[in-house]
Amino acid sequence: MQALKSRRETIRAIIARQQVSGCGFWLGNPDAKTWPLLHSYFGTQTEEELRRNLGDDVRWICPQFYADAYRDPDGRELFDSGLDREKHGSAGPLASCTSIAEVGEFPWPKPEYLNFDSCLHDLREAGDVYRLSGFWTCYYHNVADLFGMEEYFMKMHSNPDVVHAVTDKVCEFYYEANERFFAAAGSLMDGFFFGNDLGCQTGLVCSPASLEEFVFPWMRRFVEQGHRHGYQVALHSCGSVYKLIDRFIDAGVDCLHPLQALARGMEAENLAAEFKGRIAFLGGIDAQQLMTNGTPDEVRAGVRRVHAQLAPNLIVSPSHEAILPNVPMENVAAMAEAVAEIRKETL
Repeated sequence: MQALKSRRETIRAIIARQQVSGCGFWLGNPDAKTWPLLHSYFGTQTEEELRRNLGDDVRWICPQFYADAYRDPDGRELFDSGLDREKHGSAGPLASCTSIAEVGEFPWPKPEYLNFDSCLHDLREAGDVYRLSGFWTCYYHNVADLFGMEEYFMKMHSNPDVVHAVTDKVCEFYYEANERFFAAAGSLMDGFFFGNDLGCQTGLVCSPASLEEFVFPWMRRFVEQGHRHGYQVALHSCGSVYKLIDRFIDAGVDCLHPLQALARGMEAENLAAEFKGRIAFLGGIDAQQLMTNGTPDEVRAGVRRVHAQLAPNLIVSPSHEAILPNVPMENVAAMAEAVAEIRKETL
């Protein structure tokens, strides 16, 4: 196996499914309420200081998450649905939409209002780390919010033309936004990272046939877009997406995140048996039970088990990237310590 000195080169090689020694690591994107706990436990002041102390190889620098990224003169946010997220099944603004003409009347976002200055600055300053970027491109979620989840699934059957029209509007914006951003970012970024959660704990959110009709056509276009600009493509899709991984691979996805470890079919052993060598993996350290309720020794053992199954094309990371405040900080330390130990043993 080759040993690369640059962290950035190492993660690129892992995702390219090369034989690389060592072990990749990403802390993930901790919840805002978790950061004060992390800083208190590790004695750090800034996010970058903490990540460097833990040996984090990856930075997720997404233009969509900057406050100044979208400057609508009327103050609208991207795909502002007005959805009440406290009410399960809440209807979105397009819930009663029945015609393509109505779809056209919605105040869709405009690419000319985009601004990348803050994101590009942070990409330039990132240092020797692998940079995940590009618009989050969560079009499945945006469409679900615009209809409301229940209406979305019903309209797939009752009014598929309207679902296609709304999906196209959302995705056409993201496609143009990515075109503009990729042209500006160039080699400052390494991987196009986008996310659509297509799984639940025990299976898919809807039938494979519905996903094939309404989700996968644009997924393939976005993967092709990232590759055309010279980027590796990492897809985030929570839950039990085992039945879709062959489709992800066929679409050209290079790396799958977050490997929700306790979801059906997503165990490291199962993924290794079916897909190892065909796609790279990012995640896999159970954040539902192990990270929350396990001991540090159990977490270290869990990291070693997942690494043994999925290496060398694995970047160790929690199976839910937004580490929540209920995760003991000593378990975060144990995860990073296990990675450091594996690196010493394999380099």
